[in-house]
Amino acid sequence: MRYKKFDNLKSIRELVDFLPNATFVKDAESKFLLMNRACEAQFGMSFTELRGTDGSQFFPSEPIARYLAKDREVFRGRCQLDFEETFWNASLKQNRLGHIFKKPIYDDTGKPLYLICTTIDITERKQAEDELLAREERFQTLFDRASEGILIISPTGKLVAVNNAFAQMHGYTPEEMKDMDIGALDTPESRRLIPERVRRILAGESLTFNVENYRKDGSFFPMEVSSSMIIVNGEPLIQAFARDISDRKFAADEIHTLAFYDSLTHLPNRRLLQDRLQQALASSARNGHKGALLFIDLDNFKSLNDTHGHDSGDLLLQQVAQRLESCVREGDTVARFGGDEFVLVLEDLSKDFLEAAAQTEAIGQKIRTELNKPYQLTERKHHNSPSIGATLFNAHEQPLEELLKQADIAMYQAKQDGRNTLRFFDPLMQDKIDVRAALEGDLHLALEKQQFRLFYQIQVEGIEVDGSHRPLGAEALLRWVHPERGLVSPDQFIPLAEETGLILPIGQWVLETACDQLYAWQQDELTRDLVLAVNVSAKQFRQVDFVAQVNKALHRHIINPRLLKLELTESLLLDNMEHIVETMRILKDTGILFSLDDFGTGYSSLQYLKKLPFDQLKIDQSFVRGLMSDSSDKAIVRTIIAMAQNLNLNVIAEGVETEEQRQLLKNKGCAHYQGYLFGKPVPIEQFEALLKNN
Repeated sequence: MRYKKFDNLKSIRELVDFLPNATFVKDAESKFLLMNRACEAQFGMSFTELRGTDGSQFFPSEPIARYLAKDREVFRGRCQLDFEETFWNASLKQNRLGHIFKKPIYDDTGKPLYLICTTIDITERKQAEDELLAREERFQTLFDRASEGILIISPTGKLVAVNNAFAQMHGYTPEEMKDMDIGALDTPESRRLIPERVRRILAGESLTFNVENYRKDGSFFPMEVSSSMIIVNGEPLIQAFARDISDRKFAADEIHTLAFYDSLTHLPNRRLLQDRLQQALASSARNGHKGALLFIDLDNFKSLNDTHGHDSGDLLLQQVAQRLESCVREGDTVARFGGDEFVLVLEDLSKDFLEAAAQTEAIGQKIRTELNKPYQLTERKHHNSPSIGATLFNAHEQPLEELLKQADIAMYQAKQDGRNTLRFFDPLMQDKIDVRAALEGDLHLALEKQQFRLFYQIQVEGIEVDGSHRPLGAEALLRWVHPERGLVSPDQFIPLAEETGLILPIGQWVLETACDQLYAWQQDELTRDLVLAVNVSAKQFRQVDFVAQVNKALHRHIINPRLLKLELTESLLLDNMEHIVETMRILKDTGILFSLDDFGTGYSSLQYLKKLPFDQLKIDQSFVRGLMSDSSDKAIVRTIIAMAQNLNLNVIAEGVETEEQRQLLKNKGCAHYQGYLFGKPVPIEQFEALLKNN
């Protein structure tokens, strides 16, 4: 028999025994010809029992029928098969799962000879795979059904996976969010922090933080995130748990509002006011700026409540709160102190006490104007007025409670003075504020009532002719002749004009008046060559249409531009140098002269002197005054003159009052002078008389 012939192939049997996997050989009729020891162990039977049989008497009928059908399929199809199938283990009396490989062998005529089969028992592996799959399915179910948002993030910030809860928070599906950049969900503030957070988490830290995330519809919400690193297949990932804390934040905000804000007006209450005032005092200590406290009480508020009820009173308080907020700057505080009392904290006022008081006065009067406007209370209008008390503070000079007391006392002073007014705590300060306010009021009318005058102070050349100095021109100096105050000093009204912006129309008047005078001088042989110097403020010079203003004045009065000299102060040169250079060059091209006034007292720099087309430097009178006694002033004057000569600029010294001063200046190379030695500032009639006498 064929199997006996095969059985004689001892070497082949030894080779099959050597194979680690269960291997057997069948003939063309599916009868066992050969089987290795691994196969005997897998089937739980010896080869002696199976040899020469097809196994049908040993294996259950249902699986043996499938085995034999596979054998026929292999021979008939002349193919090899690789499949999974159960097999019977007789000793265990159970089916096992095997990975089976079958290959047919034919003779030279194509006749089937043998069927070689290999079986690997994969029962335990399959059970492990099924168990792992079951665990993965259970995990995925928990992942998808978790009420808390879960997300897995790659080290590059891409979303590897998100659960339903996280996707629903943002208005997406999990599929839409896959591979999305986590930064696309964050507000710009949160996005900037992502790289540092990722770095720390991948370094092993566990972080919990709050962020604001955008939803798909563009809205955003607060979220708390707890994150840590996990290792998956040897690669680091970030696992995070996210919670929508909108309700928690809303509750916290509500608690904060109830604790620190007035429920009727929604303004800060007394508790928050004290905190803000403490911060304002600390800020004042750091930067040196003054602050102010305003205490406001509504006049006759009790009568409104008694007559029309508390609902009307509440409406009034709400409207007052809105108007007060509209009167102050960002950073100031408006608080409801209680009842009909309000308190304002003004910060970052001027470092100068008087100017800070003036700023406070201006805001107080603005408040008074607003609160005097009619109120709409249900179906009727109501008029009301405030009494305002004010006190200034600087750093921690006064305790917080003392400041509130001072403002309260000042408010009662306003009540006693007839209500609907503002009073400062310091009576002396109140007097000064009243004087300043009155001066400002008069200053507004000075142009309209033609109270300004130009006085002229002669400027001369150093060389004497017949015992006198040749006049070069004059400086036009502004004077205010007040009908009651008399001659008001420029030191009093020029800073006020600068602060209020009145310097612009006043400066325009000075320019026009000076040009008109130059036109008159051009008609007289005695004065036709005189140069007139006009002071120009920084605010005036920085106007976008300043060049146009000057050119119009020149053409209107038909004057030679070379007879007009504009005097600029060093403070002008602090910023926007490009604009200053451009403006000066345009005017310089028309022929106008430029002088740098008060040179040496401010922010002088050789750098800007090289850039700017000045014709003249003016030595400040403070240096001239000290020439006789101060070696430093002498050195400064000598340096200014030498520097001017090197830059091809002429020099004029102002404030020359004695012949000794003039002689010292002359010896140092100064050739032009201005001062009481040659003439005081005088009206035009006296100035022209002085010229004729010379």
